Amino acid sequence: MLPLDGITVVALEQAVAGPFATRQLADLGARVIKVERPGTGDFARGYDETVRGMSSHFVWLNRNKESIALDVKSPGDAAVLRRLLARADVFVQNLAPGAAERLGLTAAALQAAHPRLVVCGISGYGTGGPYAHAKAYDLLVQCEAGAMSLTGTEQEPAKIGIPVADIAAGMYAYSGILTALYERERTGRGGAFEVSMLEALGEWMGYPAYFTRYGGTTPPRSGAEHAAIAPYGPYRAAGGTRVFLGVQNEREWAAFCTRVLELPELAADPRFDRNSARVTHRAALRERIEERFAHLAAEEIERRLSDARIAHGRLRDVGEFIRHPQLAARDRWRTVDSPVGPLDALLPPVTVAGREPRMDRIPALDEDRERILAELDGTERETPGNR
Repeated sequence: MLPLDGITVVALEQAVAGPFATRQLADLGARVIKVERPGTGDFARGYDETVRGMSSHFVWLNRNKESIALDVKSPGDAAVLRRLLARADVFVQNLAPGAAERLGLTAAALQAAHPRLVVCGISGYGTGGPYAHAKAYDLLVQCEAGAMSLTGTEQEPAKIGIPVADIAAGMYAYSGILTALYERERTGRGGAFEVSMLEALGEWMGYPAYFTRYGGTTPPRSGAEHAAIAPYGPYRAAGGTRVFLGVQNEREWAAFCTRVLELPELAADPRFDRNSARVTHRAALRERIEERFAHLAAEEIERRLSDARIAHGRLRDVGEFIRHPQLAARDRWRTVDSPVGPLDALLPPVTVAGREPRMDRIPALDEDRERILAELDGTERETPGNR
């Protein structure tokens, strides 16, 4: 058995935040019934066609789920949704602002009808306030939360290359649902909560927020370097190759000077003898490091860094990450079924010895309709996770 076997989740979800939360519940054994628009389904199905005709976003976020298409504005399909909710343990929605209220699916109404139901609403900016009804996409929330002001070069901000606002909201929705289910075990009652993308990403902005509030200045955009730690980032070696490294404390700094640079006197240089001083004199520090690295191949620098126990890494593109030797050595890839045939998928990151997570099919739009309706009518026995 998996931890959430027997838990049924009904999800009015789309795009990334809601589907990411519910996919993680499904990985743990929950039955997730995904309610989609008739005809088009979750609009993330149409983001691209790169996975043998399927969307890369949809493939990532929707394994282990069942799909039923319902026009929840029509009385007949709205009744089907309510029958599903009567059997559910969890309801998740990340509809456009105000949509759940217009459908009568407020937390108060659902909890009054189903006291054991856990209700999770995901939005861009939360209920109330001047932004409550604003549409929110990942790029816009990255802007509003200040994340883009920190990312990029000194000359130009840059969007973070993955949808971090959506992912943050999905992660807090996931942990919030698990918390509410745990509380239900103790009290017998469900609960309701909301997660906003702005506040979720805002939590991840903690260090720069404190840095700015009490330091008086915003951390500068520093490319691949760290605004508050040095040396940390890419440094040029012989032939122009870049070596990425990070020194976290004064013990490592002394080892770096002695065993990597072979300049032990540099550790006591007053410009560099503590981290804040190294940050202040970052340009001079880089010059000294790259003077030494200019005569060393990247492989030799990496060997010295390893011997000195200094953290370092190689800049890989996405294709190289997919072929990463550590993932291969740890057997992290599995195959999942889909409407276009078997597809490779990474295992969830939480590893429990002796327990294999669920890695089931990605559904076609509405492919589970007949079986779900048969269960509601009592003509098929309901089995959590049955496909």
